[in-house]
Amino acid sequence: MSEPLRLGIAGLGTVGSGVVKIVEKHAEMLERRAGRPITISAVSARTRDKDRGFDVNAYAWEDDPVVLARRDDVDVLVELMGGSDGPAKAATEAAIAAGKDVVTANKAMLAINGQALAEAAEANDRVIRFEAAVAGGIPVVKALTEGLAGNEITRVMGVMNGTCNYILTRMEHAGLTYDEVFEEAAKLGYLEADPTLDVGGIDAGHKLALLAAVAFGTKVDFDGIKLEGIERISIEDIEQAADMGYRIKLLGVARLTGEGLEQRMTPCLVPADSPIGQLENATNMVVLEGDAVGQIVLRGAGAGEGPTASAVMSDVIDLARGARVHTFGQSAAGLVAVPAVQSVTPAPYYLRMELLDEPGALAKIAAALGNSGISIDRMRQYGHTATTAPVLIVTHKTTRPELDDALDAMAATGVLASEPVSIRIEDV
Repeated sequence: MSEPLRLGIAGLGTVGSGVVKIVEKHAEMLERRAGRPITISAVSARTRDKDRGFDVNAYAWEDDPVVLARRDDVDVLVELMGGSDGPAKAATEAAIAAGKDVVTANKAMLAINGQALAEAAEANDRVIRFEAAVAGGIPVVKALTEGLAGNEITRVMGVMNGTCNYILTRMEHAGLTYDEVFEEAAKLGYLEADPTLDVGGIDAGHKLALLAAVAFGTKVDFDGIKLEGIERISIEDIEQAADMGYRIKLLGVARLTGEGLEQRMTPCLVPADSPIGQLENATNMVVLEGDAVGQIVLRGAGAGEGPTASAVMSDVIDLARGARVHTFGQSAAGLVAVPAVQSVTPAPYYLRMELLDEPGALAKIAAALGNSGISIDRMRQYGHTATTAPVLIVTHKTTRPELDDALDAMAATGVLASEPVSIRIEDV
């Protein structure tokens, strides 16, 4: 019988416990598929005395994940602790230095430190695999590194945070405000300990940065992503979008242009009848576009014990089979650094603003747009108060820099009662 692949699992939260359960439940199936047994030698977590749905005492215990990573009876460190630095990074570095491969679900660590970790892994003839770090159970990393390896990828796009998608669809269907649904999501346990990671687009931005590196052969550049969360989306925006045949999604888009790498994770209006527009609740979707294959749509659960543990095990089985792919699909030394650029592709924009209800206010806004080279496709006034007039404008196609110039000019008119909300209408 072939020698087993021995795992050391650091982190026994939802995902780590899910991995242990899969290994215990499907030991024979995994051995058949991998061609060798897959076993767990040791585990590590913050607390030992906790009911996790399996017998922790069946495995050796290490309080320190770095010690776990260095154990002689561990071939692969499965890092499921989270955090961009601290114990997760230290254990990953220790495993690589000790000649071990790493499987991780840690998007933050790789988005911030991925280049250095990948270079260290290659220097030690090791690999880091991270299918579980992006879109949960959706096998998007494998799709890019293997199934679409013969394509020049032209665009990566997707809804990559289930919490944000839940909030937006719940607002739409129930007619609730953002604050009301945010509180619901918190009570249901959908939000991170720091909710800004979800609703601020940071969590999804980490995922986009990793996918862009794999898709375009560029160094991971999380700092180059234009990030905008969903905090300012109102029920009025959702209702007005629906009236025009659109839905609002926190949408990630990455593409490599002649000027550099465009990456943005921002709210967008998308056609309601498109695959992304039809996406409901906490589900994720990633759209990949290649020059030979065209458009590929991948949809599935983006988080949770089962889906994420499933993705972890896909990487573990690859390593057990001897299938070794560079961390970002090609040698880390060959990844190129490219400048970050704003969107150069023109698009229409949705604008919502409150104007002071005074003569000439709307004319000043129209002039600000016109002076920036932006024409108006449609405009609507609704819900006047005693002092303000809400206005909805949809522009013809324009670039983001032109729109930013117009917004600056609007601010200088003195007729805005509040900061305008601007949302790109994306061609999906």
